[in-house]
Amino acid sequence: MMIDSVSSPTVAPPEHFISVQGLCKSFAGQPLYEDFNLDLPNNQLVSIFGPNGCGKSTLINMISGLIPCDRGEIQIHGKPIRRARIGYVFQNYRDSMFPWMSAYDNIAYPLRVKGVSERECRERVERLIHTFNIRLDLKRYPYSFSGGQQQLVSILRALVADPEVLFLDEPFSALDFETTLFVRDKLQEIFMATSIPMLMVVHNLEEAVFLADTILLLSKRPTRLVEAVPFTVPRPRTPETLTSAEFIEASRHCLEIFRQEMRK
Repeated sequence: MMIDSVSSPTVAPPEHFISVQGLCKSFAGQPLYEDFNLDLPNNQLVSIFGPNGCGKSTLINMISGLIPCDRGEIQIHGKPIRRARIGYVFQNYRDSMFPWMSAYDNIAYPLRVKGVSERECRERVERLIHTFNIRLDLKRYPYSFSGGQQQLVSILRALVADPEVLFLDEPFSALDFETTLFVRDKLQEIFMATSIPMLMVVHNLEEAVFLADTILLLSKRPTRLVEAVPFTVPRPRTPETLTSAEFIEASRHCLEIFRQEMRK
């Protein structure tokens, strides 16, 4: 006897990878965010740029669930934060890693916390290393690596558990120029290979524009979104991108908005 199965309706994926509605946050009675709203389209690398003290890091920390908001609703891929798989790359990569663990153990740590078997841990770490052609001796301890290599280890740790979104808090701020170029290229390679949406705080306008599909320009506090500036130059972006008419115009426009905000 054949029984006809009834297929369940296909549910379309959410249009936005991050949706923020009515976000409010104050410190010591002083408002930082008041009724802040934000919708970020899927499959994008989004950078956040704005004046010092406007709460850029606070914003991604609230969206990622690291600190609570006072009021508001935050969803990641249409789900509450607690149900989303999140990867986070901290600004101070040295302090974020366990110095008594090897690089391998640091990368595998999120999997072990979840109870993943050692065999699967090894397979997933090795898959990452192979995919992105990482040439590091993972038996070494983090302090024995250069700054860029340590930051790369912290990025791999954030990726190993297959996050739905990756948050990066000023990933280049503690790096010298040469190392910034290395990590920037590797981060672009990772984004192109995985299509994991990323939200990144950047303090340098060139980096904010170069890497992003959209640049979020924030105001002075109480912070609001002044403009979401698109940058649609195809990837991979190269040093030649920095001299292209599109890059120069996007940078000029962002800088003008930044200057207008600082004059207020």
